Amino acid sequence: MERLRHHNLAAWKYSDEFFFEVHRLVVERFPRSDRYELGSQLRRAALSVPANIVEGLARRTVAEQSQFLRTAWSSLLEADYYLSIALRLGYLDEAEHRAADQMTRRAAAALAGLMKSVRNQQASPSR
Repeated sequence: MERLRHHNLAAWKYSDEFFFEVHRLVVERFPRSDRYELGSQLRRAALSVPANIVEGLARRTVAEQSQFLRTAWSSLLEADYYLSIALRLGYLDEAEHRAADQMTRRAAAALAGLMKSVRNQQASPSR
């Protein structure tokens, strides 16, 4: 099977890695009582990031692509907030939170670049 377009993008790769790290943290570090509350919200927000990148890239218009990428951005910020809550509740230690924060920032930087690239396509007169 041919690799799909999103497989080559840093934004998708980093956000995919971010989701799997978040999932691992929830399963290993969250108390059972909160895996289905905060943990579920965190996992859904983290999963939404790469999923919306994929869906956005499947859209034909730049406007639709941009909308899905903005949703991915919002989900990344939401997940970041949930990670800060997990730290404050003591589910994550400082080192785990710092590592997750670095993954968040790496995904955010790549996603910001992708969003800019899509916006530039819209501004390009050849499109």
